Amino acid sequence: MAPPATPSATEASRPLRAAVIGAGMIAEVHRRAIHAAGGDVVGVLASSPARSLEVARRWGTTPYEDLPSLLADGSVDVVHLCTPNHTHADYTLQALTAGKHVVCEKPLGVSVEEAERLAAAAERSGLTATVPFVYRYHPLVREIRRRRLDGEFGRWHLLHGSYLQDWMLSPEASGWRVDPARGGASRAFADIGSHWCDLVQWVSGETFTELTAASSVAVGERPAADAASFSAHSADGPRTRVETEDCATLLLRTQRGLLASLTVSQVSAGRKNRLWFELDGSRGSAVFDQENPETIWLGAEHESRVVHRDPHHGSAEQRRLSVLPAGHPQGYADCFAAFVSDTYAAIGGAAPEGLPTFADGLRAARLVDAFLSSSRTGDWTKVKHA
Repeated sequence: MAPPATPSATEASRPLRAAVIGAGMIAEVHRRAIHAAGGDVVGVLASSPARSLEVARRWGTTPYEDLPSLLADGSVDVVHLCTPNHTHADYTLQALTAGKHVVCEKPLGVSVEEAERLAAAAERSGLTATVPFVYRYHPLVREIRRRRLDGEFGRWHLLHGSYLQDWMLSPEASGWRVDPARGGASRAFADIGSHWCDLVQWVSGETFTELTAASSVAVGERPAADAASFSAHSADGPRTRVETEDCATLLLRTQRGLLASLTVSQVSAGRKNRLWFELDGSRGSAVFDQENPETIWLGAEHESRVVHRDPHHGSAEQRRLSVLPAGHPQGYADCFAAFVSDTYAAIGGAAPEGLPTFADGLRAARLVDAFLSSSRTGDWTKVKHA
């Protein structure tokens, strides 16, 4: 494995140069975030040379013919991996071996063993390796976390919430995520439930150590399509049996015995991307709704109040991430840009608060593994920890 290079003063002052692997919806999000973070997109590798050329022309960058040619490009500092899940382990290991910093879309692999290998490889390499658990970057999420650290909520009694979407509601919706060979054995929980678990653990300071889970498939057959997420599909053509869950419910227990509950769905009509949590403590409660991220609800025994995002008030991290004046809504794209900016700061030697790394990706993979086991048996299942 190539050792990480020590940048010269000139190199440290120039923009970081990124190559993007993948050309779908999330790759476009990464591209915009790279630019917002002050980086340069120097090349793209898509599913074929023709597709790479098409996307490179649209992005105004260089197309790569294959992965070896990308990794051999000495101008590339960091690789953003935005491909189907089953490719993550192989591509990431190759990138780390080539001495590239890596931003890998979750999951780190389609099994806990793959995630363990990647986390270990990243640690050995000394390179920066991050996973886009970007909901940590909502300013008011940081505000809740800071208030928890300051003791405002007291001792937690209960953690609960949901993550609901409707993009799989239509029986004609499909895509590579439905195929367990490419997306993994879990879909809804691994895709979005993992975000909820990461966020709630990070904000609350709790660690989930065991769970019991159930899952269901709402639509038994879908088009055998190889299409992008959140896109329309034709009713014509062959259909395939669905093996990955549309819905899941979990009861979780933390290291100190605290209970938590989570409902996950990709078939809840009208819910586009509703990550919602409530944290209930002995002195107060806090509620965050990702679809309405400009306010949080704070509850106490004799009062409740709504707190607005404000770059001039609140915690230092809330103010740092508030890049627009109050009343000018920020959202998902701003979170992603902040995450990439902090990743690039880490590459430069900084240690940004709350940056999600491969260690967090491994923690998520172990939760998915426990979820799959429990949903098969119905038993309480321990979450593996290092």
